[in-house]
This record gives sequence, C-alpha cells and structure tokens, in this order.
Amino acid sequence: MIDTPTSPLSRRRFLSLTGGVGAAAALAACGGTSSPGGSAASAPQASDTGSGGQEYSGPAVTLAFWNGLTGGDGDVIKKMVNEFNAQAKNVKVTMNIYQWADLFQKLPAAVKTGRGPDVGILHIDDIPTNAARGIIVPIDKVVTALGLQESDFSPAVWQGGVYKGLRYGIPLDIHPLCMYWNKGVLQKAGLDPEKPPTTKDEFMSALDQLKGKGIQGHWVTPFQFTGGFEFQSLLWQYGGDTFDSGLTKATFDSDAGVQALTWMVDLVKNGYSPKNVGQDADYVAFKNNKNAFNFNGIWQINDLKTTSLQWGCGPVPQIGSKKAVWGNSHQFVQLHQNSPDQHKVDATRYFINWMSQRSAEWATSGKIPARKSVAESADFKNLSPENALAEEATYVHFPQAAPGIGDALAEMYTAVNKAVLMKSSPQQALSDGAKKATQVLQDNKKKYGA
Repeated sequence: MIDTPTSPLSRRRFLSLTGGVGAAAALAACGGTSSPGGSAASAPQASDTGSGGQEYSGPAVTLAFWNGLTGGDGDVIKKMVNEFNAQAKNVKVTMNIYQWADLFQKLPAAVKTGRGPDVGILHIDDIPTNAARGIIVPIDKVVTALGLQESDFSPAVWQGGVYKGLRYGIPLDIHPLCMYWNKGVLQKAGLDPEKPPTTKDEFMSALDQLKGKGIQGHWVTPFQFTGGFEFQSLLWQYGGDTFDSGLTKATFDSDAGVQALTWMVDLVKNGYSPKNVGQDADYVAFKNNKNAFNFNGIWQINDLKTTSLQWGCGPVPQIGSKKAVWGNSHQFVQLHQNSPDQHKVDATRYFINWMSQRSAEWATSGKIPARKSVAESADFKNLSPENALAEEATYVHFPQAAPGIGDALAEMYTAVNKAVLMKSSPQQALSDGAKKATQVLQDNKKKYGA
C-alpha cells in the first residue's frame, strides 16, 4: 500500500515562503530541543544479528517507509517499492509520501511516540539535525556487512552521510544544478542549438546575441529555487565557500561571494534578465520560449520530457576560475525505535540495500546514481540527458552539514534576494547576511552541542 497525503504547500513553495529555511530548521522548530532517543552518541542501535542487508530470512514483517518525493520522482519510487514487494518473500513495505514540509513536522512527534517509520529518505543537510536529536540511528553495520566504502562513491556524497564519526545515511543519488537551453530560442537568435556555452565568454557572447534580438536570455531569480543555488555554484567557482571548515563563521561574503553575486546582479542591471523575476517565473518563461537558458535542478528533466519543447541539458557553465556546482543527495536512513524489533531492523537493512543497488532505475526520476558502479553502467550511460550530467558528480558541492544549518543558509538566501531585487548592493547584502548567519552558527553550537 502506498499512501500519498496531499498538501497545498509544495517543497519549493514552502522554502520560498520561509526565506529558504531548510528541513533541518523546520525540524528543529517543530520539535524543540528534546530528543526521542538521547544524543547522537547514545542513540540505541540494534544488535549484531542478521545479515546487515545482504538478505532477509526472518519472519514476515511490514515496514513503514516515509519520504517527501512528491514530484515526478514519486512515480518512480512507487514503482520500485512495488517491485521490491513483488520479489521479497517475508517483507512488505508500505510507503507514505508527504510534502517535505509536512514530513519534517510529523517525524519528531511520530518517532517520540513510537509511531514513526522504520526507514526514510533525507537530504544530506537534513542528517545532522536528525542525528543530533536522536531521530535517526547509526547504520554502520549495514555499511560493514555490505562492504561499502568511500571509493564506491564520490567523497562528498559519502561523507555527507556521516555525523560525529558515525554513519547515518546510505547515499542513493546526486541531484545537481544544471543548465537547460531552449533550442528554438537559440535558433531564432542565430545561435547553434547543439553547441551550448560552457565558459563565461561563450555564455556572455550568447547573451549579447540574444539581447540583440530582443531576448533576455537568462532570467535571474532572487529565490532559493534556483537563484540561491546558482549563487552557491558561482561562489565555489570563484574559489569561495559558504562557511569556514569548522562551521563557526559564515564566509559567503568573501571576495569570491561578492564576485559571484555581482555577476548575477549585473545580468539584471544590463538587461540580460528582467527585474523582479517571480518564483518559478524563470522556468515558466523557459517553457514558453521567452528565454534561452535556465539554471535549474536535474529534477526538471522529466517535466520537460512531457512537453513538445526542443531543449537540451548539460553542466552549468564555468563562469569562475574552476568547475563547481551546487548539488544535494537523497540518502536512506533508519529511524529511532523506542523498542527495536530486530527482525524489522534486519528487513530495513535488506530493503535499503536492494533499493541502493537499483539506483540506475532511480536515475530515471532525474538523478545521478550515487554509486560509481551504477553511474558507470550501460543502463545509466544509455539514459539521456541524465548521463550528460554525470561529470558534475566529480566537482559537485553539497551544503555543509551541521545541526540547524538551514537557519544559517536562510540568511545567505535572504542576502541573494536583496541584491538581485536591487534592495542592497551585493557586498552589503552579503556582509549583513554573513553576520546574522555567523550568529546562527554560534547559537546552534550551544543548542546542539559542539
């Protein structure tokens, strides 16, 4: 059985309304500082019985699986769960798909009262807050039993599942920002639709040619989706970072940050983008042949496949001195249980392993497989245009993960918003935002522990 509760708030709309506060912040806000299972270090783990995921030979069990995959990826996860249930002898998975905002509101209370799911999917930056509050439990035994190691994945996606030296997440995918181009609009401006720009000079040359035809080629959005992700990509391309390595200070107001945000703002000032672009208006304009380029997530691939639009998809151009791009990762997690049932724990590990090995099928939802072996498989290499984005996995940057990091990132997204809307200069907006974000980081260390 698969239950898909409905909600008027989409994940994107929720984040835009809250100024970009991430799932971690939402979770902390609704659950206070109490923990269902104590601190991360003391969160109870199940015993060492079972295969750790290689197989399941215990009695019949039913597992509850919660996630926030409400988009096009929801259809794929439903199909995969049905396939698992059809082949599993003594394991049945029932899945609840919620809006991400609803999921993070429900999880703390459900886990605390013993009515939470057995398994779930979280993003990299969701993991530390949930681990610190004891909502998810370590799954190092699964990794050991399956022989997984960092070399099986990209280092960033592998380390993203670790908190305080313990593993809480098994990587399923990578979903980076990418560039879409409208082939019809490019042809209208006399540009080759099969040769999209890959460098700053090529991109600006294309924008100039489009502008000469009366087309504003790249609409800059002031919102987290996806202007905030574009800013982070450029920040890393110019050699900067969002926070320092110890997560004690915001550093997105560095020279690199100012360069990145100034580049975005100048596109608006110089008429390459309209002013005051609304939430998702850039993407809607792209689909309506109003602009040529759209920096958006890989997750839009399946939506564009349903249109009659002639479009292409590839890596975000290198505007700065190095290749870099924003991305995130879905990771499987096990939820804390007040009274762990070892059979259900073992079955959960089996389910996670089964799904992880089929991440090539999951890639059809618009993702890059997290496992290198799957990303290099013939199945994925034959999947277009997703396969064209595989190179981004080698230089993708994920949000730096720490408990409550969403609140600090929200200050960065607010700074981008102010600058792109011409309410403040890039330097001033970033400086103001960094001061507030630094205070958030300091407060979080006291709240969650160093």
